[in-house]
Amino acid sequence: MLEDVEAGAAAAVRLAGGAPLRSVLDVADPGDWLALDAGVREVAWYRPEFLPEWEHATPLPAAPARLGESRLALALCHRDGRIRQEALRQSVRHPGLLPLVVIRCADWVEPVREHARQLLRRTLDADSTLGLAPLILRVGRRDRGAFGVEVLGRVLRQASRGQLAALFTDPDRVVRRFAYRLAIEGRLLRPAELARAAARDQDTVVQDLCATAALAAPEGEDAYAGVLPPLLSARNPRTRSAGVTALRRAGRSEQAERFLSDRSALVRACARYVVRQRGGDPAAWYRERCTAADDPALPPGAVIGLAECGERADAGLLRPLLVHPSAGVRARAVAGLRALDCADTEQLRPLLDDPAAGVVREAAAALLPSAKELPADWLLERTGAERPRHVRVGAFRLLDAHGGVVALRAAVGLFEDPDVKLRTWAGQSVQRWHPLPDGRGGDAEVGDLLDRSRHLFSDYVLRRRKWEAGLDG
Repeated sequence: MLEDVEAGAAAAVRLAGGAPLRSVLDVADPGDWLALDAGVREVAWYRPEFLPEWEHATPLPAAPARLGESRLALALCHRDGRIRQEALRQSVRHPGLLPLVVIRCADWVEPVREHARQLLRRTLDADSTLGLAPLILRVGRRDRGAFGVEVLGRVLRQASRGQLAALFTDPDRVVRRFAYRLAIEGRLLRPAELARAAARDQDTVVQDLCATAALAAPEGEDAYAGVLPPLLSARNPRTRSAGVTALRRAGRSEQAERFLSDRSALVRACARYVVRQRGGDPAAWYRERCTAADDPALPPGAVIGLAECGERADAGLLRPLLVHPSAGVRARAVAGLRALDCADTEQLRPLLDDPAAGVVREAAAALLPSAKELPADWLLERTGAERPRHVRVGAFRLLDAHGGVVALRAAVGLFEDPDVKLRTWAGQSVQRWHPLPDGRGGDAEVGDLLDRSRHLFSDYVLRRRKWEAGLDG
């Protein structure tokens, strides 16, 4: 894969030396063709000695036999528009160069551009379109690139369903979006097929396109039979939420109740809407489940759901859940108390030693506003190498928020931490460190810590930091 212009320039040099086109670039990768197009001009301007003699003279030799595929590929990318235009005339002998014809359809020189468009219009068919679609759509984002997209759409509208379906699984999400839009426009897919596509695809745009189209088609309760199951069982929350919202229209509002404890906040919100429209009370549903603090089957979504629609008084139901056997429940209980603005510092402190990383992460986030109230030495103990990584991260997050010499001491102490990300974070913390406005000036410990961090600063910046701290440079 040619990842940049430099790689494209190296490929151009190899082609100029006579290397076969397919040994130089991946002809199925649109990025390689675009890199080659830019790379040829890079070589022509800055390394002309690597190019053949005809590169330095115009016009291009008129006899088609004079240039093979590799040299003709260079000519199609030439900086001189006259050479590019002559190369287009010769390119009909080499179908493998059609991707470069696509690129020339957005050429900045009008005669070249028009010639390439005529050639593409005559040459493009349903079979060749399948391989060229990613490149056409990428070129379509350029100025004057809309022509190729229009031709692509016209050809694919005449393609068979099987040919279009080949694009539904293309690794390029832009291609999948384009193909599904055409399929929806032409009503080529049944609602159940669209629902399965929404549940399967990882791209949010495709999910929304297909889910919306699938739900727009059915009329009547029975028509949803093949649509709702794939949507409601989808892994991605956007698709599940579309299915949950559609339950009301389908006359199945009672099924929304089981999604009140979904792992996704979006799905839970949609479920609460459907339940309320039916006359239900989501908050009462959550309270009923959170009352049993020792229930091992309590879903974490029910805990955070209570905070999302409950009141401050519901914090009394969440506090006992801080010691629940499920890490997910403990984490959501912390997040719920934080959402209700009922986080108690002394109650949450022990959770910084929790064996579950998610619980410590939520506890640190909840304690951040009161970080300066926490004992600095107690937090510093938890940055020791013998502690689990998530505990060290949580403690340092709070120490960093502490500011002043406390934050500097903690960051410098982590320079030898076994985790590279934590070491990097510590270094960044030192680089942005400044003394507190009300801090004690002339602190010798600050000077020592800054000296140990000398490798992170220029001499000027280090002297500046010391001066800000009331120390001699």
